[in-house]
Amino acid sequence: MSAKSFSPLTIRSLTLKNRIAISPMCQYSAVDGFANNWHLVHLGSRAIGGAGLIIQEATAVTPEGRISQYDLGIWSDEHTEKYKAITQFILSQGAIPGIQLAHAGRKGSTEAPWNGGRKILIEQGGYTCVAPSAIPFRDEEPVPVAMETAEVRQMVDHFRVAARRALEAGYKVIELHAAHGYLIHQFMSPLSNHRKDEYGGSFENRVRFLLEIITAVQLEWPSELPIFVRISATDWADGGWNADESVQLAVLLRYKGVDLIDVSSGGNVPHQQIPVGPLYQLPFAERIKSETGIRTGAVGLITESRQAEDIIVKEQADLVFFARESLRDPNLPLTFARELKADIKWPNQYERAQLKS
Repeated sequence: MSAKSFSPLTIRSLTLKNRIAISPMCQYSAVDGFANNWHLVHLGSRAIGGAGLIIQEATAVTPEGRISQYDLGIWSDEHTEKYKAITQFILSQGAIPGIQLAHAGRKGSTEAPWNGGRKILIEQGGYTCVAPSAIPFRDEEPVPVAMETAEVRQMVDHFRVAARRALEAGYKVIELHAAHGYLIHQFMSPLSNHRKDEYGGSFENRVRFLLEIITAVQLEWPSELPIFVRISATDWADGGWNADESVQLAVLLRYKGVDLIDVSSGGNVPHQQIPVGPLYQLPFAERIKSETGIRTGAVGLITESRQAEDIIVKEQADLVFFARESLRDPNLPLTFARELKADIKWPNQYERAQLKS
């Protein structure tokens, strides 16, 4: 039986074998930015499990760009050795490896969630955070250092060099993290960006940082490979980034050659008011796709095979991204295929466990 969520999707030179993607999920398990066997098994198991696309967690372009000291990094050529093993294994299972390039901005220097997730101060071994403006995420937190104009341009170049390393490591998709209150999103939102230079004020100025990063990445990234951007479609807060601006941005991103917008929301301010529920972010992905024509990815409390199938059938989005549900079931695509009665290829080593119905 044919299931739309298991139909292929071709983007530039790549063909994803299905529409099920694994979202970037921080594992807080790296040392000095280096990947290890945890990351290999975590990402590799989802390739075995049948996903079409697997995007590696937020990978910092500078040491201070990490959310925590346990995050992955790509600020050094030395980081790429383990990444090559990861990408080679993912490809060997018929999946596509992607990487999310990121900088945490003012939300950096925190503990791992299971250790409380608190802010780590300099005197406790933390690091200085930078941001578009000297505005902390929470009032009680240290004030981040506002970036000088020259430092903004230097950060753009950090993303460029990270893209070169990502290509050398074997990744086939780059996703730029412009969501969840991290650095690029901080520039986009008037709640966190009070700058007076060309990177602040108007919509055009606030999105300039992202657009310059895309241009810089394209200098290193082959035109035959896709670039995604993850955005928060709204800050869920008065006076913040909103859905209309997201549509306006999507027009610019399509013109710039971005292939897909991975549509999430929130994360930039602690006073956000999010109406959380199943599929609560889907309308943003659907609106951006229908009004601009750019491909979108849907994410957020999508937990069932029928939900994913309906999203693709109704053309509300082009990909469906899974995070927590994938943690619960690394073989989620295989599970969904059985539920939808889709005839897909299982790994040879697992075929004897396939139940025919």
